[in-house]
Amino acid sequence: MKIIAAFTTLPPERRALFWQLMRYGLTGVTVTAIQAAIYWTLAALAHVDPQLANVAGYLVAVVAGYVLHGAFTFRDQGRADRDAARAIRFVAVSLVSLAINAMWVWLCVSRMGWAEWTPVPAMMLLTPAIVFVLNRQWVFR
Repeated sequence: MKIIAAFTTLPPERRALFWQLMRYGLTGVTVTAIQAAIYWTLAALAHVDPQLANVAGYLVAVVAGYVLHGAFTFRDQGRADRDAARAIRFVAVSLVSLAINAMWVWLCVSRMGWAEWTPVPAMMLLTPAIVFVLNRQWVFR
């Protein structure tokens, strides 16, 4: 009950941010799971080069992410007349995400020689945190 009482005393903008973070988490887990599943399936089961598998997962995830984050996570932000500029910014942030995930793949698989699944936790936890800030502050402002 104390948590609920504390939540209701928050200013409206803080409550809105909390719910946006919850939507981001739900959408982000979905999009990241799509990317990670494609990466792992191609790298571990189909024996595709891990970096190529990462790019394949990225391509599918970027489309899913733009649609889902625009419609659900950041639905209350931005104006519809900026769709082209927003899409360009989203792709730019997505490329940052790809670079970060490529770093995890390189570090874990190529450099450390670990199994193909080892970059997945970082892909699902660390990369989304960075991307949330970029999306909130720059893409869907």
